[in-house]
Amino acid sequence: MNWAVITPLLIFLLIIFAVGMWSNKFVIKSHSFLEEYFLGERQMGGFILAMTMVATYGSASSFIGGPGIAYTKGLGWVLLAMAQLATGYFTLMVLGKKFAIISRQYKAITLIDFLKERYKSKAVVLFSAASIIIFLFSSMTAQWIGGARLVESLTGLPYTTALLIFAFSVLIFVIVGGFRAVAITDTIQGVVMFGGTLILLIATIKAGGGIPKIISDLAAENPNLISPFGADRSLTPSFVSSFWILVGVGVVGLPQIAVRAMSYKNSKAMHNAIIIGTIVVGFIMLGMHLIGVFARPVLPGVKIGDTVMPLLSMKVLPPYAAGIVLAAPMAAIMSTVDALLILVSSALVKDVYLNYIKPDAGNDQVKKVSFSVTAVIGIVVILFSLSPPDLIVWLNLFSFGGLESVFIWPVILGLYWSKGNKYGAITSMVIGMGSYIIIDQFYPNAFGFHTVVLPILLSLAAFVVTSLLTQQNEGRMHVGMEK
Repeated sequence: MNWAVITPLLIFLLIIFAVGMWSNKFVIKSHSFLEEYFLGERQMGGFILAMTMVATYGSASSFIGGPGIAYTKGLGWVLLAMAQLATGYFTLMVLGKKFAIISRQYKAITLIDFLKERYKSKAVVLFSAASIIIFLFSSMTAQWIGGARLVESLTGLPYTTALLIFAFSVLIFVIVGGFRAVAITDTIQGVVMFGGTLILLIATIKAGGGIPKIISDLAAENPNLISPFGADRSLTPSFVSSFWILVGVGVVGLPQIAVRAMSYKNSKAMHNAIIIGTIVVGFIMLGMHLIGVFARPVLPGVKIGDTVMPLLSMKVLPPYAAGIVLAAPMAAIMSTVDALLILVSSALVKDVYLNYIKPDAGNDQVKKVSFSVTAVIGIVVILFSLSPPDLIVWLNLFSFGGLESVFIWPVILGLYWSKGNKYGAITSMVIGMGSYIIIDQFYPNAFGFHTVVLPILLSLAAFVVTSLLTQQNEGRMHVGMEK
């Protein structure tokens, strides 16, 4: 084992676990276990809100899969990735104050709590919970695989052993600390991600002989590597522009992001988060994807894209510096997977168990069920992660698209359109999920657009038309009863 690389990572993990143990005191002492464990009692300030959004959004896909696919596609993928620049700004501007105010009025702890109170529908609640579980298992699997590949690259351990070490470390941390631990460690991890990106970008440019030399080497290998269309000419203008629907506009519909817009403490915190989050996301996404492209002349012939980032770090940096830099993807992966674990656990415990199975469960019983459910989810994801694909970015993007197709309109129109009703919401969700899975399997990138575009348009039409039709029917029924 390369202890010079591993030691900084171990120190980083010890700090994370210390935060988890400290946060556990709040979980134990809290008068409202659910609000503390799943929402941190809505006490996030601006810097923490920005960093927890960045760290949750910046995942294994950004730090492992993103550079890996940029390595294969070239500078065109960097252009595509920069569609994410406005993500935090757009999300907080759309959800921001209105979502926070209404969720407090509803006393909503989860996104599904909000949907339950807004639409008064059991079907909406159960379909929402099922959607979160189905699509977030895909996303969590991507994180588990990314963490395992990182540990595997650093230690030389077999993939399965690396997977078990990483997964159980994250599980223990999340079970003990809850949302507060996730938010605080996200802040630490966001800082590490920013610093790691900067160090590795500078080192890669230096190792490649400077940016002009790297660009000329890429052009000599394949001129398409420095074009906006990608090495294989697959990044067409329609695909690149529509990709912003997936990683920009549609992010409003991601439950793991939306729940952050419920958890800040005041308007000042939200405004600060918009500024800080936009700057940090922009730098990290640009830096990590440039690193992936610039790695190609420095580290030629890499077969598995997801190994580019750890292999490059160990080649262009001294061992201890590589260990510090590799804490960035470890931070990104841990921060995303712990947020997803909390989200899926809350969907099962708060939205299904407490709403429909045992509404009168006591605080101690809720604690036991929450801890148990989180553990079981983690173990199931480990089993799914045993046979990994070559590029985990596709797993993550599949999850993004599925969740956005289901949730974007029930959330946005639920906030801003008073005529929207439960019939429109459930129809939109079913059409969104069904069309996304069918198109993804049988006709991906239809008409040259990203797969998510058509399902989002279909779910919008379904929401509006169904809401209007059922409102008219209800109006006729009401008039008939009066007569």
